[in-house]
Amino acid sequence: MENGNGVHKKWGFSANNEIESVPGITIRGILNNLMNSRNPEDERPIIPLGHGDPSAFPCFRTTRIAEDAIVDSLRSAKFNGYSPSIGILPARRSIADYLSRDIPYKLSPEDVFLTAGCTHAIEIAMMVFARPGANILLPRPGFPYYEACASFRKLEYRHFDLLPEKGWEVDLESVEAVADENTVGIVIINPGNPCGSVYTYEHLKKVAATAKKLGILVIADEVYGHLTFASNPFVPMGVFGSIVPVLTLGSISKRWIVPGWRLGWLVTSDPNGVLKETKVVDSIIRCLNISGDPATFIQAAIPRIIEKTTDGFFSKVITILRKSAEIMYDQIKDIDCIICPHKPEGSMFVMVKFNSTLMEDIDDDMEFCFKLAKEESLIILPGTVVGMKNWLRITFAIEPTLLQDGVLRLKAFCHRHAKKYVRH
Repeated sequence: MENGNGVHKKWGFSANNEIESVPGITIRGILNNLMNSRNPEDERPIIPLGHGDPSAFPCFRTTRIAEDAIVDSLRSAKFNGYSPSIGILPARRSIADYLSRDIPYKLSPEDVFLTAGCTHAIEIAMMVFARPGANILLPRPGFPYYEACASFRKLEYRHFDLLPEKGWEVDLESVEAVADENTVGIVIINPGNPCGSVYTYEHLKKVAATAKKLGILVIADEVYGHLTFASNPFVPMGVFGSIVPVLTLGSISKRWIVPGWRLGWLVTSDPNGVLKETKVVDSIIRCLNISGDPATFIQAAIPRIIEKTTDGFFSKVITILRKSAEIMYDQIKDIDCIICPHKPEGSMFVMVKFNSTLMEDIDDDMEFCFKLAKEESLIILPGTVVGMKNWLRITFAIEPTLLQDGVLRLKAFCHRHAKKYVRH
């Protein structure tokens, strides 16, 4: 069945399925194992190029405005109790106004549902659409938390490809090839984790048109929204909400550099009201009724955080990320066994291809990263974890001087393990 917008009425309920085992490889699990594999006798500091949390570094400290807002909210003693399961109204209104700045229609507080970080928003989205026989389309490479949450809910996932030679754009032909009548949605991560990509207006419009053609909605993961530092500006998927219904997922974690505060959102960017008509909104509310909430005092600080943070703070963060991305991209060119197909334009990551045939005693990306951690106390995420064997995801959101040291260690490691060619 379809409504007038060409969208199938197949999202109107969620199912409480029994939990099954999740995929065995997770980012946190691998990073913990890599940290534990380093040589304890190495007195050099660990250089963490495997995670997406720059908050530990002084140059990325959040704005004083955000800190003061949290302190004042807590000391007011007005926000020590439970909040509504969908979030307190002032915070939802503030987020609606914040997101409305970049789209051609006005969001209301009723469109906004607060979550304990963006990962919680992912969990709710996977829960809402889980039902027998349904499937969801996920990017490869991507963020493996989607696979884990879908597996918990027995929601089948299918992968479509991203194209490194085209700036990691969505391979729309592969989307259409894997979709069928039981497909409920497609996940788009923009700016990209793990790729550092930033999609153009034109490409996102094609994604929206493809989703409409298939009768599915778009789940837009925009946790790295506005963290762009090249020619392409950030374009939210909600711009195309009149073409296809969009669930926008986000948080203050990355732009404000406070991932530990766990304040995120799930927003219905849907001016045609399709998600209300098909009871998706009701399902979101029901799922939130049986899950945890973000801390009430942090919710209460959101209006002040959003409305009072200056452009200067954001510009400083972007300047550091741009400089670090340049360092990483330029220095990698000198490493024979690593190729970067596309210069990062946003988020905090770059994906690079690892050529194991140039190495003497390293067969794949997993072995590369574990030996690197042991010998150099340098942590990089194997691409296998994000769906791309013999690729590497490198984070550049750390102190620039520490990043320079990390690149030197990476070069030394690759040179030490490179095949030695003998001239005749």
